[in-house]
Amino acid sequence: MVRLPIYMDNNATTRTDPRVLEAMIPYFTERYGNSASRNHSFGWEAEEAVELAREQIGSLIGATAKEIIFTSGATESNNLAIKGVASMYKKKGNHIITAETEHKAVLDPCKRLERDGCEITFLPVDKEGRVSPEQVASAIKEKTILVSLMAGNNEIGTLHPLKEIGKICKEKGVLFHTDATQAAGKAPVDVEECGIDLLSLSAHKMYGPKGIGALSVRRKDPRVRLDALIDGGGHERGMRSGTLPVPSIVGFGMAAEIARKEMEAETARLQALRERLHRGISSRLGDVYLNGHPEFRLPGNLNLSFAFVEGEALMMGIKDVAVSSGSACTSASLEPSYVLKALGVGDELAHSSIRFGLGRFNTVEEVDHVIEDVVRAVNHLRDMSPLYEMHKQGIDLKTVQWAAH
Repeated sequence: MVRLPIYMDNNATTRTDPRVLEAMIPYFTERYGNSASRNHSFGWEAEEAVELAREQIGSLIGATAKEIIFTSGATESNNLAIKGVASMYKKKGNHIITAETEHKAVLDPCKRLERDGCEITFLPVDKEGRVSPEQVASAIKEKTILVSLMAGNNEIGTLHPLKEIGKICKEKGVLFHTDATQAAGKAPVDVEECGIDLLSLSAHKMYGPKGIGALSVRRKDPRVRLDALIDGGGHERGMRSGTLPVPSIVGFGMAAEIARKEMEAETARLQALRERLHRGISSRLGDVYLNGHPEFRLPGNLNLSFAFVEGEALMMGIKDVAVSSGSACTSASLEPSYVLKALGVGDELAHSSIRFGLGRFNTVEEVDHVIEDVVRAVNHLRDMSPLYEMHKQGIDLKTVQWAAH
């Protein structure tokens, strides 16, 4: 028996793993010290817990514990990385390279810097959402100080070729930042192997608590320096002041540890669930299109466009299933997804897209229930569509001359 509603929006946020919550609880009640209190056992105990979490998070991404700087989440990490580099390295140059499909937490800081006089190159992506290493190489110039490209896309799940891009950045002496919010813990990301200098993370995307994130800042070859966004007290090597939220950090560390140990098995399971969902829907419905790369994508992400169906109407039709159209951070706008538009998807299809985000707690039974739900809702909506009727009759809708009233 499937329990309703079913949660399939794990790209927006994840449920906190019970093991994570269990690790956090003592730090709210018995071990409540401030990790910056250096003169008594409560503070030492808290500091020890924070340092363990740094190690756990570092191990997940191939960084050392000392390279992990805690923030309030990936949005702050992205802002600190991009603005921090722009300010610290302004004598070297003012050119930053990113992509059109980045999360707003990268695009908006870049646009802010552009207004302040920086030069930003927004690279286009191919029809599957990837930036090629060649594009990056040809965009780099003498004044380039930073390349910022995400590991995995939050809407379409596409993974960028980080290793090849990191190699180019190293050769050209340009810093490389990656927003790994969606990919960390779900796909292998290694800062050493990929030549990543700065990497943003958020706990709530990997079954940890909300409101805690991290920025990995390379300490050697090269040693990266950042201007702080938040001043006061000099915490986190002077890069991010503020009392550390020890319970959240403990939870983040535990979430990273679980992800590192279980990633391989979890990836295989999620890919199987995703393929089952995709096959189940596309074998029973025509005119369904996959958005993003068929192979290089996050294991739990499935973004589909259903021609002749409004995405919002479809979501209402499957109201017992939590999914999304577009990113959680932009879902208040009625514009079609800028990510899908960057792929060359037309407005109609972009408006008909749904993102399914499978996660650790989803089951085969839930997937089968969602397939039935989606097929039923799409058929119902298409039955009411005169355009779908014309399409079935073989009329090319692009050639129809619509009369103006």
